[in-house]
Amino acid sequence: MVILGIDPGVATVGFGIITETNGVHKLQRYGVITTPSNQRLSYRLKQINNDMTELIKTFKPDAIAVEELFFNTNQKTAVVVSHGRAAILLAAEENGIPMYEYTPLQVKKAIAGYGRATKKQVTDMVKRLLELEVIPKPDDAADALAIAICHARFTKSRLNPKSEKSTI
Repeated sequence: MVILGIDPGVATVGFGIITETNGVHKLQRYGVITTPSNQRLSYRLKQINNDMTELIKTFKPDAIAVEELFFNTNQKTAVVVSHGRAAILLAAEENGIPMYEYTPLQVKKAIAGYGRATKKQVTDMVKRLLELEVIPKPDDAADALAIAICHARFTKSRLNPKSEKSTI
């Protein structure tokens, strides 16, 4: 299974592509989509959508996993990031790729075994799980890889009613 993990944003969108075979995760590619802050929001959203479509066409993911938004205080940031997330969701829908959403708590628990794990604990585990020599940079890309791994683990979970191993 090929999984495209996405850490949504507008200025920076992290992406991570992994394959999962029999519980083994292998890195395909990771990076970020960046948009110029001096451009109109509509232009930036179009660029995100175009770049996402290019990633989808190049890597042909079986699923896209995206982090759900969680904002405690800054409503303006939440609205802008929501726009970026919409461009990502649209690219997935236009290309017929199933989309799955995970909260930061779910991702941390799937990767580090603890929903309140620190960023360092999560990035260290991403490095270990993908057998990398260094922690992926920037953080947005590492987060996207964590989201992809979270999805791979959920699809094999006994808690997933569609899993081959499901006991539900």
